[in-house]
Amino acid sequence: MDATGKYRTPKVEQEGDILPNKLGLTVKADIEKEEAKGFIEASLILTEELTSETVFDTSYIYRMHKLALGHLYDFAGKLRTVNMSKGGFAFPAAFHLSQSMDDFQREILDHLHVSYEDDATLIEDIARVHGELVFIHPFREGNGRTARLLANIMAFKAGRGRLHFEKLDSEEMFARYVLAVQKVGLKEYEPMREIIGYAF
Repeated sequence: MDATGKYRTPKVEQEGDILPNKLGLTVKADIEKEEAKGFIEASLILTEELTSETVFDTSYIYRMHKLALGHLYDFAGKLRTVNMSKGGFAFPAAFHLSQSMDDFQREILDHLHVSYEDDATLIEDIARVHGELVFIHPFREGNGRTARLLANIMAFKAGRGRLHFEKLDSEEMFARYVLAVQKVGLKEYEPMREIIGYAF
């Protein structure tokens, strides 16, 4: 008997749950519409602000998320406090997120190129950033969309167009994408580089 709760494991929540929100929405379609609107508005703001001096760091990522979802969720721009899984895959525990994001900053973000002479180097950097961000899954909701938005903003800064993530919509490509995210956890970036190259 564990009367104190000391040995209980935290509940693992699934992505896609209907979450309490500032607008009091309870219908999933209405929430999804508001989320989509928020990401469009964030994209417009971030693209307008983008300069050759823009630095992609964890503060930038937190701000992106807050811009996109701050009108809807109190947790926007903040690290999640719940453990999460999707399709049977458990993302890193909430307890480790602060350290995971510090590591992400130190190991990946601090080493991004300032400019890109060739697409291959840009694709490599986007693949590492995108893969790590999706693998870490720092937010309660909107991780994939935040990572895709960041990939596009990185491409825009380098003078390229948006990535065509819709190419990943087929069942086969999505399965490859999920596997690539899992490989990132082992610091194997080649599968994600291939995915980003395909969407480039």
